[in-house]
Amino acid sequence: MTYKTVLLVLDASHYEADLTAATDLCVAAAAHLSVLLVKVAAPPQFGDYAALSVAWLDIQAAELEQLDKAVAAARVTLKDFGLSFDVAGEYTEPARADDLVGERARYADVTLIGASMDPSLRARAIEGALFYSARPVLLAPPEQPVSLLPKRILLAWNSSFESTRAAREALDMMRNADGVNVVLVDPAASRWNAHEPGADVATYLARHGIQVTLDRLPSAGRRVDEVLNQHAIDTSADLIVIGAYGHTRLRERIFGGVTEAMIAAPVVPVLMVR
Repeated sequence: MTYKTVLLVLDASHYEADLTAATDLCVAAAAHLSVLLVKVAAPPQFGDYAALSVAWLDIQAAELEQLDKAVAAARVTLKDFGLSFDVAGEYTEPARADDLVGERARYADVTLIGASMDPSLRARAIEGALFYSARPVLLAPPEQPVSLLPKRILLAWNSSFESTRAAREALDMMRNADGVNVVLVDPAASRWNAHEPGADVATYLARHGIQVTLDRLPSAGRRVDEVLNQHAIDTSADLIVIGAYGHTRLRERIFGGVTEAMIAAPVVPVLMVR
């Protein structure tokens, strides 16, 4: 689909680099930038109850002031770029952050997550957008530009429901790209593709006018995420499109999985869809 509204989730403590990158992205794509600056409340410290109450109130006041300053500074920064934008700030408890992001993400086409966030807030923001908004998430890697108009795309394909949704979500991007590599790692034949795994989705995409290259890759003892990331580098991909959480979050966290690995260390920008 065409992305007209981008939700950018920012850590109110570290946001300048991510804000600049998102501004460039939205200017290039003529998209509205909706900025959500989040400040997660510090947990209370144990100690004397009366002293704790006063100290905690002082900490909260300082955190709220920091959030207000970040919101004001972001508005000043964005005014100079001549793009459509809005900026809001939210002060929240850690357990509420994912719900908060998910609720806001329902009114955007994609949620952009930068590389400068606190790891705990970043994880909650990603899961909130993926599980509570029915919208895709765009992950920006450190020190690398991210675009809504990529020239080369890697589509990770395994015939799952999640990868099917990812392919459908990215149709417009893939149609406008110079080329798309559909990548299958250790593919197996099915009743639909006979002895040519991936041929079915390649044909589907080609009917949409997409220039498709089908790559069937062996894992050779490597993790799937390692194979995908290396192939993205080898093919000069600007974006990886992938379905998210084919397994439950609990299973991914305990046993590991492609989604968790791609979230932890994106090598190129990643568009995730669940």
